[in-house]
Amino acid sequence: MKLTALLLAAASARAHYTFPKSIVGASTSAEWETIRMTENHFSHGPVTDVSSSAMTCYELAPGTPAPKTATVAAGGNFTFTVDTSVSHPGPLHFYLAKAPAGQTAATFDGKGAVWFKIYQDGPSGLGTSAITWPSAGKPQVTVQIPACVASGEYLLRVEHIALHSAGSLGGAQLYIACAQINVTGGSGTLNAGGLVSFPGAYAATDPGILFQLYWPAPTSYVNPGPAPVKC
Repeated sequence: MKLTALLLAAASARAHYTFPKSIVGASTSAEWETIRMTENHFSHGPVTDVSSSAMTCYELAPGTPAPKTATVAAGGNFTFTVDTSVSHPGPLHFYLAKAPAGQTAATFDGKGAVWFKIYQDGPSGLGTSAITWPSAGKPQVTVQIPACVASGEYLLRVEHIALHSAGSLGGAQLYIACAQINVTGGSGTLNAGGLVSFPGAYAATDPGILFQLYWPAPTSYVNPGPAPVKC
């Protein structure tokens, strides 16, 4: 019985995931070198309470920055590796928060209404039993930094919401990490609109959080949070 429980726990951990490394151009970081170490760095487990302070960056030790800040050109790509892969169905989101005057990406805590969404995806196959998501099975996920953001230092937040158990309250699983980045060459013309906070942007009853994935087959999906900004 004890062995069975251990095997089940190990299988569950393998089905979960983290975002430990960054790739910018041809450069791949070490684990947790430019990304703040997350609380689940060993367990790989998710955040399930969207009102939790873990929703900001899911940090193991809040206030402890990553050792380095990655430089990325506006209009260029930033990639998070996934350990081991995106193993559950659901949407992928990326958010940016600019470090305020007098702070850097390393000193910024990401608290308050400071975040704007730069990417979200959605499913194909709605209304059928073969719903699929663009990030399914991927060992890394990539976002383009908008060319119109202002140059400067930011936190870049990746978030994948696993919906396989989201039909009951608190069943959605959120996998989160924050990278420290320095954006260069931005035009600064972006209108970010209304900024959101984490926690605060989502409610447990939002239709994109409390969501029955399997039956009856859903015919629509509404991503939680704001719409992505556009240049």
